[in-house]
Amino acid sequence: MIPPNSPTPIDLRLERFSDYLSIRLEGDRRMVLGDIRKKWLVLQPEEFVRQLLLQFLIRDMKYNRNRITVERGVAVNGDPKRTDILVFDNDMRPFLLVECKAPKVPLSTDTFRQVAHYNGPLQVPFLMISNGRESYVARIDYSTESYHFLPAVPEW
Repeated sequence: MIPPNSPTPIDLRLERFSDYLSIRLEGDRRMVLGDIRKKWLVLQPEEFVRQLLLQFLIRDMKYNRNRITVERGVAVNGDPKRTDILVFDNDMRPFLLVECKAPKVPLSTDTFRQVAHYNGPLQVPFLMISNGRESYVARIDYSTESYHFLPAVPEW
């Protein structure tokens, strides 16, 4: 669980973006067209959340799709990792790092630690975790080595 002093989770109502996804069957596998990568991907629960969240960022928040990367490689203490969603600002500085989980996966402090660990080399000002049903966003204050939860996703 997220610590009890954290705010109420943000409900982004991601299911409303389902109609924007292109889904097809390939044999016995459901596939979704990745909006950013422009390729067909196996529609796993986590991928479903990722694609819905991308729709939210682009359609509701007006994030520039050309400033969003998906499953971008990053080296963390020499180990290769992949970020779920990384958004860059207009100056191409990392702005928002998102870790997506399947809807059945409860969000926890471990989930937040994971995204914070991936953030080490990136130093983004905003971290987000989401399982599609609940989302949390935190602003990172590097000068005080602290963070605080936000009630909404930051404007781009």
